[in-house]
Amino acid sequence: MQADTQAQVAFYLTGRRASTQLDAVDSLGLRPALFAGYRNLSELRYDYPLVLVDGGVADKAVQSLSGLFDNALAGAARGTDGERIRKHALRIEQEIRTQAANGAGASFSALWTKATAGLGKSDDKSFDDSARRTRAAIKVDGAVVDCDAALPARLLQHAWAAVQRQKAQGFRKNLDRLALKLSDILKADHERSAAGRSPKNLHAAVGSGFAGAFDFDAMSRLLAKALPKDAFPESRRKRINELITTLNAQQFIPASGKAAAGKPYTFLFTNCTEALAAFRQRSAKLMALAKAIAMAELEIAGQYSEARHDALFEQFGANGLDPQELVQFPDYLVCLNAASMDAVEQAQLMEILSAGLPIKVLLQIDDILALSAHGEGSLTTSSSSQKIASMAMGLNDVYVMQSSSSNLLRFRDRLLRGLSYRGPALFSVFSGASAKASGLPPYLAAAAAMESRAFPAFSYDPSAGPNWATRFYLDANSQVDLDWTVQAFSYEDELHQRVSENLAFTLVDFMASDRRYAAHLARVPRAQWNGSLITVNDSLASERKGLPDKVPSLTMVDADNVLQKVIVDERLIREARRCLSAWHSLQELGGVHNSHAKKLLAREKRAWEDSMQQAAEVLAASAPTPVLAAAPAAAASAVVADAEPERSPDEAYVETARCSTCNECTTINGKMFAYDKNQQARIIDINAGTYAQLVEAAESCQVSIIHPGKPRNPKEAGLEELIKRAELFQ
Repeated sequence: MQADTQAQVAFYLTGRRASTQLDAVDSLGLRPALFAGYRNLSELRYDYPLVLVDGGVADKAVQSLSGLFDNALAGAARGTDGERIRKHALRIEQEIRTQAANGAGASFSALWTKATAGLGKSDDKSFDDSARRTRAAIKVDGAVVDCDAALPARLLQHAWAAVQRQKAQGFRKNLDRLALKLSDILKADHERSAAGRSPKNLHAAVGSGFAGAFDFDAMSRLLAKALPKDAFPESRRKRINELITTLNAQQFIPASGKAAAGKPYTFLFTNCTEALAAFRQRSAKLMALAKAIAMAELEIAGQYSEARHDALFEQFGANGLDPQELVQFPDYLVCLNAASMDAVEQAQLMEILSAGLPIKVLLQIDDILALSAHGEGSLTTSSSSQKIASMAMGLNDVYVMQSSSSNLLRFRDRLLRGLSYRGPALFSVFSGASAKASGLPPYLAAAAAMESRAFPAFSYDPSAGPNWATRFYLDANSQVDLDWTVQAFSYEDELHQRVSENLAFTLVDFMASDRRYAAHLARVPRAQWNGSLITVNDSLASERKGLPDKVPSLTMVDADNVLQKVIVDERLIREARRCLSAWHSLQELGGVHNSHAKKLLAREKRAWEDSMQQAAEVLAASAPTPVLAAAPAAAASAVVADAEPERSPDEAYVETARCSTCNECTTINGKMFAYDKNQQARIIDINAGTYAQLVEAAESCQVSIIHPGKPRNPKEAGLEELIKRAELFQ
């Protein structure tokens, strides 16, 4: 083994770097190669910054800056001036994005004024016209927020407020209706009473315009004779007055059109302990209000019976309220940060979730790459804070959403669904804020965490259906059916030639972007780039046996965007294997590569093959015996004619004669596979698809007649794993 290879293997096994063979990476400003195009996010049009729209309905409460401009230009940038308006508007958008990235937290209108003042010129009438027409098409305002440490709480609070505002409108309308109807009952009773038909009251009812035309004393004596014999029960009058008082004195939503009996409750908290204490403290008043609402409905409908309902309502709420009764009340929101959550707070959180209380919880996680206290390079995915989402799903009736902050806009429908869910909800969000120590914007770190499977996005909605297939959603992640996401990467080599390759973005790539893990990396000088370096993806695809002869490496770029090769030690590979195992578990829950489905498919396939074999045996046994046997030579030639031709194990082919026309292969790639005149599949163009598609077709084939052979493109990504999968069908 050459000296440079020995040094690489030694570093992989021990993490110790030989100074003469390998270089430290601490001062090189390295980042994964796929990050090369994201040096300055403010120059790109992407989801951020966001605009938290003032007073908007829930589904329009959060919008992207670029989306607002796109919608505005669809209407404003038309006709002969369209291109000019579009260019000016995009310059304004770029300036607002730059201001937001620099921390200029302000409203959209304030940033618009500042941007147009800086870009416009007093004599440039065309720019002023473009700005005016674009701004007229953007009919909203609100805070402009970038993807930073404060984003998750600000966004969730804003969306929660919009949902609660809509809920409160309906609740207030119902309370006002009940109070008015109850007041009408008392008013009608008063008007039928002796006091209501007194001369004074009759005079007040008629008014001053026609007062001289009536003798109110005579009218009162006449009406007194028509008073109902059944007087309004005093107990009912007292009960209705108490109901009106309870409805008007509630503090769960602001009162309308009158002074509130008390300051409305707050439902926003920064810890579970205070939220749980407030819920318990208010439970008696909540129960009393729910009881008053139920009694008021019966009174208004004239169905309240003291003999029947008094005893019933005496025990009202003894076993707690039904979720349908709780859903009309405001939900609580608790915003937590995992860094400050102790054991007591975690216990309170689990009590909230397991008790089914109407409390929504944001669990913000700023760092998932913290080194362990023992000095071992260990992800905090093994800590209790990141296991809470999994534990919450195990409770079955908790809405759970996990996402990086970079994905929150695209996950806003899932977020709003959780905020509208009638039970408890947990929102676990990785902010990416810890990446600033490595010079990366939080958005890029958050997106990388999701792409590398370190913090996958998913949601679990108990109200979506009766099983995991309907409740669990994993498709927000890129290339959800693969172990790691694979992206195309192009660069210019030392001969100024354009080179393109596919790079898998693994957990190790994500960890390599964090300076705290620099000790686990070593740069390999260009002169030592040789066959001993393999990709991390290839290393993870196979288990090591004995001493390695190849070392996993990453493709990275330095501060000048010069390509570098960096080897990693075995500790990071072990972390990546653990991460991949967790990702496989999520895939199973999401129905991707589900082991139970594969087992069932294999069993059904064997049963089908057995039934076909039995049918063939029955057919052969029932066939008539020929009078004359064929000559041995003729029989041999017939067998040779019907047999499949000899095939090389390296060649891809289909046993066309056995095809059952299941459409699996043609669905995967209709240019590679096609049916002949007998509607049986064959390969028509082996170069029209990838080796991965050949292997997938072989695995999908119901009768196992597709043989992938050997790969034709040695540079195709993931070949080692694909060849291993193809061995079953050769």
